[in-house]
Amino acid sequence: MPRNAVVSIAAVVGALVLIVAVALMVVRPWESRVATPAPTSSAASADLVVESTHLVSDAGEGAPVVVEFFDYECPACGQLHPVVEDLVERYEGQVTFAMRYFPLPSHPNAVPAAVAAEAAAQQDAFAEMHAMLFDRQDEWAGTDDAEATFRAYAEELGLDLAAFDAAVADPATLDRVALDANAGIALGVPGTPTFFVDGELLQLREIGDLQAAIQEALQG
Repeated sequence: MPRNAVVSIAAVVGALVLIVAVALMVVRPWESRVATPAPTSSAASADLVVESTHLVSDAGEGAPVVVEFFDYECPACGQLHPVVEDLVERYEGQVTFAMRYFPLPSHPNAVPAAVAAEAAAQQDAFAEMHAMLFDRQDEWAGTDDAEATFRAYAEELGLDLAAFDAAVADPATLDRVALDANAGIALGVPGTPTFFVDGELLQLREIGDLQAAIQEALQG
């Protein structure tokens, strides 16, 4: 085999090794933070709402609580988002709505999107980024430059970009996303979107089931 051919093959193999190594550097930090689902997971093995949980509506102590575990790149979550927004507005002052990250392995941009939302949350802009990520899901889902898109959203929201970039790069931000994901695993969350209404896992078969469960909680 000619020497230049050997060099070319070596260069290709070296490039492939580098690409795989970079990919693993991105994946492993997340995988190392997320627990393996246990067959005995139950809703009693973790708290549904903790101090760091993001509330998009807070009706105060004693009010029914709706907790959504979601994935920003999940099409079903995106389709249901306007319904959830409508319910948040309709039951303002009556029901507390809490949002928790649950990025799925099948969605490569789900973790970066959650990190972007968490970085925005550090500037008190979680609700705004949360809505923007879902409202514009078609712009970034499945793309190779989603992080640049999220940064553009941060700029559009008027966030401090230096602080946003620092938060995105900070491992603690990823840890915060993993905290929600691990809670979901402990609670037996089967996929996204998953809702808990007043501590009970909702078997969502139709869109109207969520509002029906809220009405029942309010009457109970």
